[in-house]
Amino acid sequence: MKLHARVAAPLKEVHQALTDPEALRTWLAEHAEVDLPHRYEFWGRHTPEGEAPHQRPLHVDEHTLRFSWLLDGEETTVEFHLEEEGDGSTVVSLSQSHFDFQDVISGASVRGVLQTFWALSIANLVDYLEGRELTSKCDFTSPELRGQFLIDASPEAVYDSLVDSEKASRWFGYPIGIEPHVGGRFAMGGLDAGPAAKIIDLEPGRTMSVDWDTVGVTTWELEESDGRTRLTFMQSGFDTRRPPYPAWNGWLSGMAELRRFHELADWRPIWIATDTAGAPEEVTATG
Repeated sequence: MKLHARVAAPLKEVHQALTDPEALRTWLAEHAEVDLPHRYEFWGRHTPEGEAPHQRPLHVDEHTLRFSWLLDGEETTVEFHLEEEGDGSTVVSLSQSHFDFQDVISGASVRGVLQTFWALSIANLVDYLEGRELTSKCDFTSPELRGQFLIDASPEAVYDSLVDSEKASRWFGYPIGIEPHVGGRFAMGGLDAGPAAKIIDLEPGRTMSVDWDTVGVTTWELEESDGRTRLTFMQSGFDTRRPPYPAWNGWLSGMAELRRFHELADWRPIWIATDTAGAPEEVTATG
């Protein structure tokens, strides 16, 4: 699995954010300790299997950080690679071994969360470096999946970007087909992609709920707040013994891009490309 993102920051600043424990405690994990080349660890409630650190540094230089991460009994390998683009811009590439998209579907391994865990983490890395508010992290110790965000745009504009297929596809990064009425389809991959979720509640400008069957119900609630929009986002109705953390992390990373979509006049997706072995074609498309 590979992810590539662009950040408006010099390479040295990006490298610092990847290797400074205080920075890591802000954008990545609840706890982090670093003493390279001997120690690189992060853990806590925002980390899969985060009851203790399970990382070990393998290589570090000015462009690369590589470490092992023991997950579900397997020694996986994570690598960050940085390339300067010029004009204070850096491309951050991440590769993660031992990820199988079938684990997302089956829940057979905690490694099924890795793609969306890193997508949210990189989105927060970008916002951290660009001086923007970070998006809520997933709490892997809790079955309560709920987040709240302030977006510098009107509720009408935010609502429109949630129900308009073209706009939703732009900020989320691959095709989404939406029929914005109760009983309408909400289809990841587009309306011709096959089975779709169903919109079960919709109040224009205020709320929408989508039923994903076993994954539960996704709900967006919008209210005006001092000229901005307070967006409350939640997932409910799932088996609390197996919270859908892969989907939740994916939606949170989408919410990070939704905020950028509305708040940056020269917005373009942070994502350059993805490469996810075994995933449906629409998941590996670039935004």
